[in-house]
Amino acid sequence: MKNTKNPKPINSIKCVFPIKSVNEGLARMIISAFISQLDPTVSELSDMKTVISEAVTNSIVHAYKGTTDKSKAFVYISGEYYSDGRVVIKIKDKGIGIDDVKQARQPLFTTDRESERSGMGFTIMESFTDKLRVYSKKDRGTTIVLEKRIGL
Repeated sequence: MKNTKNPKPINSIKCVFPIKSVNEGLARMIISAFISQLDPTVSELSDMKTVISEAVTNSIVHAYKGTTDKSKAFVYISGEYYSDGRVVIKIKDKGIGIDDVKQARQPLFTTDRESERSGMGFTIMESFTDKLRVYSKKDRGTTIVLEKRIGL
């Protein structure tokens, strides 16, 4: 009897990179190449690139704010895909965390009022995925879990 409740992934990926803005593009390319194995549509590929950009940019801009030693500041990405076309991507940091996740997920909310941040990152991620989960602990970091079905 097959275990349909907890299927095993067909493929998986893990990568770690420093919080440099140039690595946001790297993350997009890595995840694009990874999910290309599922033969996504142009729209599905574009959606995933957008959500990866938003999640990684959030880590780069917000997670390590106030940290003086950036040599130990990293973004961790892992991903899996399944036979049903479901892709699960996790973007994690070990930064300052989000004080109020519910508030941070509200459209137009931003803690970075000095720059040109729109406060739409979580709204965009939610719009382009089937499921979005956010876990965060103060001074321990944040994990964003993005889930989308490809090719259905």
